[in-house]
Amino acid sequence: MKIGVISLGCAKNLVDTENLLGMIQQSGQELTTDYDQAQAIIINTCGFIESAKSEAIDTILETAERKKKNLEKLIVMGCLAKRYKPQLEQELPEVDCIISIDEYGDLGSILSNVLGVKIANNYGKAKRLLSGKPWMAYVRIADGCDNACGYCAIPSIRGRLKSYPMQQIVEEVKSLVQSGVKEINLIAQDSTRYGFDWDHHLHLSKLLEELDAIEGIGWIRVLYLYPDEIPDTLLKTMQQCKHVLPYFDIPVQHGSDRMLKAMNRRSSFEEIVSLTNKIRSMFPNATLRTTLITGYPNETEEDHQRSLELVRQVKWDHLGVFTYSKEEDTPSYHLEDNVSEEVKNERKEEILRLQEFIVKQQRQNLIGKQYDVLVEGQDPLTKMYQGRSMMFAPDGVDGSIRFKSDELITIGSFVRVEITKVTNTNLIGKRL
Repeated sequence: MKIGVISLGCAKNLVDTENLLGMIQQSGQELTTDYDQAQAIIINTCGFIESAKSEAIDTILETAERKKKNLEKLIVMGCLAKRYKPQLEQELPEVDCIISIDEYGDLGSILSNVLGVKIANNYGKAKRLLSGKPWMAYVRIADGCDNACGYCAIPSIRGRLKSYPMQQIVEEVKSLVQSGVKEINLIAQDSTRYGFDWDHHLHLSKLLEELDAIEGIGWIRVLYLYPDEIPDTLLKTMQQCKHVLPYFDIPVQHGSDRMLKAMNRRSSFEEIVSLTNKIRSMFPNATLRTTLITGYPNETEEDHQRSLELVRQVKWDHLGVFTYSKEEDTPSYHLEDNVSEEVKNERKEEILRLQEFIVKQQRQNLIGKQYDVLVEGQDPLTKMYQGRSMMFAPDGVDGSIRFKSDELITIGSFVRVEITKVTNTNLIGKRL
């Protein structure tokens, strides 16, 4: 059977998709990216915020149009399916089956029944089929979250924190490295709390030591580090590990202590500044990334100015901003959404303008510096190669490095590049 799979949402959702792809492939079915030829299409949805929900619904409806042609079965799974399964079943008769995250243990059996072909019931046990660049992989070290942030629906979607066994992660990474993966990106809803559900101790340091010792491993990047759970022991471990990148993705969400408390965040303005100063003193080449939220209920102009001041003081290398959206099953759902969309967006744009100014200044200091670059492609017109140094995560948000080379370079290999110019979010360099 020809089966197409569409993956929406974050990297954590992508890991679920790749587990699904592995199940289908090992069951002897044909995977296709030509959706017009697919007999069945499975959509793995995101349901985190309003824009993601809208994208998921639009994708489902657009895909359902193919039922007028070759498409026989349309299946929806993922976060949207978990949050709204009864509503979706009632309002989307075009969908043949809606599978909640809670049902993944029986995913193969459910698919076999709906599709009429045998799909092995081995979700999470079948070898993942990487859907992106073969030299890079996301590795999920935990699922769920115990933080109960005021704006976040993840605990109601994914449940409480569940850390994966350390040996299981080590074996998965070994397998990926042996298959040619050069960059491992560790992900979870809150990576810093890895293992806390076992014995109320943090185990990320030990995991990094185990992974760092794997023969042939390249880069190890840790994403989603919460600011109040980055102990000195973790920083010292990252210093000592040869392959762990000094890349700190720390979603702080706000600069106002009043707003942080309202969001049920445990950090403060001063603690965030102190932590980032400590990181930069320990890691001269540290990259700091964060996200902020504007327009949370009862946010004042004074609160907003504290976020701007935090950006000025920390001088983040990468920063994203989201406007608050009211979400069911969150602590803030019953609060009045009393900041207008116009003000939310004005504050968002003000933060982004400040960040752009800071980044332009900081990146001028990179001219003349040399970096190992993981080459990911070549522009057919300019013949310039494009890749990422340790400063850039693989999600396409941070930017890239572009350079020319007289010698042919194998895509997916490392080369040494010296930065010669800065353009917007990208860096221009020359191969050494």
